[in-house]
Amino acid sequence: MAESGDLESSIIKTFRNSGYRATPQRIAISRYILSTHEHPTAQKVFSEVKKDHPTVSLATIYTTIKALKDMGMLQELNHPQSETRLDPNMEPHLHLICSRCERISDWMDPEMEDFIARVSDEADFVVTGLRFDLKGICKRCRDGGKGDRSLAAAGESSSAKDADYTAVKV
Repeated sequence: MAESGDLESSIIKTFRNSGYRATPQRIAISRYILSTHEHPTAQKVFSEVKKDHPTVSLATIYTTIKALKDMGMLQELNHPQSETRLDPNMEPHLHLICSRCERISDWMDPEMEDFIARVSDEADFVVTGLRFDLKGICKRCRDGGKGDRSLAAAGESSSAKDADYTAVKV
């Protein structure tokens, strides 16, 4: 992950090169989204950024999310039963989604790139996006139901939940 100053410089440069103003609020929103592994909701981003930028509006959150998507820095994870979640990881990866606590973890595997290339070649198909989700029950929920659906649905985070995040690279 880039250091904070490097990330901020990159954010400013990308916004300006794409024709957007790099306002302090947009920078703070982008910094939060691009540096978290929680797959937050827009509401979670709003509550976190509001701590340092009390005048930020939810509309600014949504327009910044749209700009980040348009610039190819972010993808949205839409699930029928829950709020849209945000994912700044644009590398090919799987999402492991717990059906109980709704936690989303990334699973990285170098064979995914080979798989995508093989499918593209064999099907004569140009892949322009990838979304691969596996649903199940996470270890935390299986080991005693510590995952709380109401906590996840509210977009709240505990230090234990943050510590449980896994970005697994095989």
